[in-house]
Amino acid sequence: MSLFQPRWFGGPPPATANADSYGSGQDGWLAEYKVVSRESVVPIPADMSDEQAATLPCAGVTAWNALGGPTPIRAGQTVLTLGSGGVSVFALQLAKLLGARVIATTSSNQKAQTLQSLGADDVINYRDDPEWGEQVRTLTDGRGVNRVVEVGGPATIDQSLRAVAIGGEVTLIGFLSEDNPGIDYFLLKGSGAITRSITVGDRTDSQELVRAVATTGLEPGIDDIFEFADARAAFDRLREGKHLGKLVIRVS
Repeated sequence: MSLFQPRWFGGPPPATANADSYGSGQDGWLAEYKVVSRESVVPIPADMSDEQAATLPCAGVTAWNALGGPTPIRAGQTVLTLGSGGVSVFALQLAKLLGARVIATTSSNQKAQTLQSLGADDVINYRDDPEWGEQVRTLTDGRGVNRVVEVGGPATIDQSLRAVAIGGEVTLIGFLSEDNPGIDYFLLKGSGAITRSITVGDRTDSQELVRAVATTGLEPGIDDIFEFADARAAFDRLREGKHLGKLVIRVS
């Protein structure tokens, strides 16, 4: 499988990381053939399907990096995941492998049941409880969580800062809204937490994730698989936001 940033082999991201990124700086992988440098791919286990492997380079590696970094999550700590997209589902699955407790948010009771089946210890419906940050604190006896896998951006950062423990980390990954109301400085400072912005991960992250998946038998959460000719339908489903986990397009 390919690295998401094909020239990031370790250490700080290269200055060209954005320009190198597939799907933004250069053409992505919705293609029948692609030429890449051999140092920009890592092997996958023989018993892993192409469809499963396709979920790893972006969402999987991002989740692995979010739980790792300078202060890796340890057994017994608590992780908060937001929603049920690819990164969040991977973060839930990987956090459970690490022995962490997981609190998840979702907008659907049906999705809540699926998240629980994947291992979530507690699930909060954020439509029923818009102040879910306080609910997270209640569930953690007032302490807050050790890590927030923050994928919502401006729409969720306020509640994430209310949910995180003093000394915990809010890992900034993406955003689901371009509306930017600004950040409450006093809330940010008062949280006593670290914020860390990440962009997927490097070659070592990719190798470590593949090893973890192969060793534990983790099955990536795939919502649906579309044929190459039906790629537009895959993007339509992504836009609807009704999926749980990853959407995969299979090249015949």
